[in-house]
Amino acid sequence: MNDHPVLGQVALGYSPMIDKHRAITALRLTVFPMRPDVTPDAVHLLEALGETWPADAGRVSLNIVGESLLQGLMQAELPTNLMVEVPAFMAADPVHSEALQTLYKRGNTLLVKGRPTAPLPREVLPCFAYSIIDLADERRDGLPPPGGVSRTIPHVQAGVRTLVEMTEAFGRGAIAVLGWPIDDAVASRSKAAGQPQMQTIVELINRVDREESGDRMEAVLRNDPTLAFKLMRYINSPAFGLSVEISSFRHALMILGYQRLKRWLALLLASSSRDPDLRPVIFAAVRRGLLMEELGRASGADDEHRSELFICGVFSLLDRMMGQPFAQLLASIPVPEAVRSALADGAGPHHPYLELVRAVESASVYDIRGAAEVLMLGVAEVNRAVMRALAAARQLD
Repeated sequence: MNDHPVLGQVALGYSPMIDKHRAITALRLTVFPMRPDVTPDAVHLLEALGETWPADAGRVSLNIVGESLLQGLMQAELPTNLMVEVPAFMAADPVHSEALQTLYKRGNTLLVKGRPTAPLPREVLPCFAYSIIDLADERRDGLPPPGGVSRTIPHVQAGVRTLVEMTEAFGRGAIAVLGWPIDDAVASRSKAAGQPQMQTIVELINRVDREESGDRMEAVLRNDPTLAFKLMRYINSPAFGLSVEISSFRHALMILGYQRLKRWLALLLASSSRDPDLRPVIFAAVRRGLLMEELGRASGADDEHRSELFICGVFSLLDRMMGQPFAQLLASIPVPEAVRSALADGAGPHHPYLELVRAVESASVYDIRGAAEVLMLGVAEVNRAVMRALAAARQLD
C-alpha cells in the first residue's frame, strides 16, 4: 500500500453489517480525524481507500466522525460501492440537499444516522435507502419507537454486541445490524467442539506440530473432501501470495513447511463452523489474525513472531466457536506459550497487539491511540496495517 499522508491524520475502526440471514453484506469503516483543527483531504482519503476497496470490490459504509471531512466527502465523486452515513442534523439542513441529491443520482447508497428532530426536506428523503438507529437510543427512547422518518424507510440497528441483541433487533424489523455480536457466543455454543470437521482440523494441527509425514496427514484429509477443498482454496488464495498452485496436502507441506501450514490450519479451524450465528465471529477472527500479523510487520517482528501473532488473532475467538474456555481448549490444541498466555491469561508479549485490534474493532480513537503507544506504533502505521489486513481478508472471503 502506498504511503498516503492522510493515513497519519485519521484513526480507523471497522465492524460488519449483518443481514437477517447472518450474512456479512458490507463493512462499516469508521474514520476519526485525529486533530479537531486539521481537516484531512477527502479526495486523498478516497484515494487511500480505493487501494483496498476498488470500485468492483465489496460494499463499504463510511461512518465519518467529523463534520468538515464528511462535507468534503459529500462533494467528491465516490465509487458506487462506497455508502455514506449522514447524521440526521446534516440530512435535515437544506445546505446539504444538493450534494445529497447528486450522490443519490450517481448511484451511491445513503444512510441517515440517528432520528431527525424535524422532517427531512421533501427532496432529500427519497435519497436515503436506510436509517441507522443506535441500540442505546432505541433503549433510551423506549419501545415502540416514535414515528417519523426513522421508520418510514428500512432501518439498520447499530451498536449490537450480543447474539441476543442481534435477534431482538431483527425481531423489531431491522433489515441489518452493525456491530460485533460476539460477546455471548460462548454460552450459546456448548456442543461446538463436537463438530466432526473441527475435530479433524485439531487432529491435523497436532500432526503438523509433531511434524508427521505428508502422507499420514493427507490420509486424514481423504475422509473429508470438503475440508480438503477449503484448505486448498485458502492456500491458493491471492492473500497467500504463492507463485505456484498447490495441488495436494503433500505439495503444500513441501512448499510451505510445517510452521506456515499450521497458520492456515488455524485459519481453517476458526472458519469451520456451520452455525450461521457464528459468521460474525468467523469474520472477526480472520481479520484479527491478519491484522495482528500486519501490526507485527509494522513493529519489525520476524517471521516466527508474525506467524504467532496471526495464530493468536485467529484463535482469539475460538472459545466462542467451540464453547470451551481457553484453559481447557488450549490443552488439546498446541500453540506457542506467548499465544497461550495472551488468550488464557491476558498477558505476555502478544497481548498488547490483541488489545490494539480490539480497540480498532470498537472504533474508539482514544483506545486506539493508547494501545498503539504501548507498541510504539504511529497512527499511520496502524492504519496501513488495517488496510492491508482488510484487503487480504477480502481476498479470502
